[in-house]
Amino acid sequence: MRKIPSIPVLVNFTASANAKRSLHPRNRHQGEYDFAALIACSPQLLPFVLTNAYGNRSIDFADANSVRALNRALLHSHYGIAHWELPEGYLCPPIPGRADYVHGLADLLASDHGGVIPSGPAVRVLDIGTGASGIYALIAASEYGWSVVGSDIDATALTSAQAIVQANPGLDSLIELRTQQDRSSIFNGVVRDNEQFALTLCNPPFHASVSEATQASERKRRNLGTAGLSARNFGGQRDELCCRGGEFGFVSRMIDESAAHATRILWFSSLVAKGTNLPALQARLQKLGAGAVRTVAMSQGQKQSRFVAWSFLDAFERAARVRRWN
Repeated sequence: MRKIPSIPVLVNFTASANAKRSLHPRNRHQGEYDFAALIACSPQLLPFVLTNAYGNRSIDFADANSVRALNRALLHSHYGIAHWELPEGYLCPPIPGRADYVHGLADLLASDHGGVIPSGPAVRVLDIGTGASGIYALIAASEYGWSVVGSDIDATALTSAQAIVQANPGLDSLIELRTQQDRSSIFNGVVRDNEQFALTLCNPPFHASVSEATQASERKRRNLGTAGLSARNFGGQRDELCCRGGEFGFVSRMIDESAAHATRILWFSSLVAKGTNLPALQARLQKLGAGAVRTVAMSQGQKQSRFVAWSFLDAFERAARVRRWN
């Protein structure tokens, strides 16, 4: 099995106010986009490429078709995903930030494995809310050869993700999609009896209501100077954007439910977009007895984010389990 050396960037896994505002060292999207190379790989991108006021090539990031074309080119050029389509109105994810989350989780596994990232299909990952794009599953399978189970409650999203998997040879052996039938559950009903995973990941709905999500979209359009544009330029179905209690409510329910799967999953994790949610979430984890809790900072330009990971297993148990995958 191929072993990928770890880069020691997560020393104590705690976010720092002085953390360098850059992508993970293994992220393929460092620096400016090479539009000449992207167009050569995906000619469909060409009509959407503009020259900005500084004489640099770019796209209109307020236009959904432009962003989809860029994503299609990035996936083809950097990950070998030749076929990728997204239904109208569904979230079109920023790929560099999504890749950072996957690389950060790889480092987390390496911390239990002598600094070496375990790769290959024996490393099983659960992607909660995989979405129509299947973006995390695609990156995890392409970068590390991990096998991924993607779950979602949206039938249209799963149909889209399945079409992407089937259109790209080799992915069907690494990516499996499952329907979450119970809206009140996250792991229950998806994780099967006697099934184990190395990691879970999740980009939870951020807003508590459709109204809140609409107001946020309008603020975003104003900031981009595109206040007259339709909300669909930014994409997102109700279940992608909002849920009961918003981000804090969703991650809290995830934490509470994770305790019942403590021995089945090595590391649980979720993105946490709002930093002020961290203290209460960490207190909840401590109360449930999660012995290992990590907060990992991520950044892309001025955008700051992080993910929280937790495990109910001690260091010896985690290391022993990782060794089984080699």
